Amino acid sequence: MFLTDDNKKTFKAIIILNEMINGTHKFQTIDNGDDNILEPLFIELMSKGYITTAGSNYQVTAKGQDVFDIFMKRYTEYLKVYDIFSYVDLEKGEFAFARYFDFDSDDAWADFTNDERFDDLRIAVALFKKLDPAEIVFMSFINENRFDTASAGWQMDLVSDNSWKEIEDICKTAIKPEEVGEDAMVDMIGQGSELMIKLLEEEIKQEQNNNTNNSGGNVVEEETVEYYQPYYDPYYVSPVWLLPLFLW
Repeated sequence: MFLTDDNKKTFKAIIILNEMINGTHKFQTIDNGDDNILEPLFIELMSKGYITTAGSNYQVTAKGQDVFDIFMKRYTEYLKVYDIFSYVDLEKGEFAFARYFDFDSDDAWADFTNDERFDDLRIAVALFKKLDPAEIVFMSFINENRFDTASAGWQMDLVSDNSWKEIEDICKTAIKPEEVGEDAMVDMIGQGSELMIKLLEEEIKQEQNNNTNNSGGNVVEEETVEYYQPYYDPYYVSPVWLLPLFLW
């Protein structure tokens, strides 16, 4: 089993905290309509000190903000480090992201990555690095806006089993490290890390070219690239992934 009950509570809490911190929705303590189904989670979050009440609304505490910030640091690394393994041609040892800047539209990129020759190695890489694969899939769902808090009835979707069963199924059926082999995993992760740094440098260069005020830009680039350089080691895991999110 990849997705535990604590996983589910943690991921639901992240969605709620994000809405409280970055959204416009006000979660009321009474007469809260569609939010009523979330009340058990509100109560538990409050009992652990992650949220509190301010008048008739729930409010994120400093402790809740801290745990959300940890998640966002991990999510940022997911987008930079792990998402690159979404589309890998194992037979040729090629990464779709090597051609990322060749496409002018999202549709053209999607057409290219839909090729059957590409496999998704994100779960294999997560397991190889001894990370929680369910969290990686959850992050991919966030990136795809699968938890759309602007849609009607999103609260019911959050507490229903559908999304969580899908995450569990993806973890179960995904390619595993033992199917690829340790030597091949080391090689693919090494190639992916090199490509990640290259794409990061290209992305920063394009941002600087589009920015007429580049004061301090080179310093930012050097610091950003330096942060990700330890990932040249296929076994490296950033300390941010070792910090606990929620303590239930």
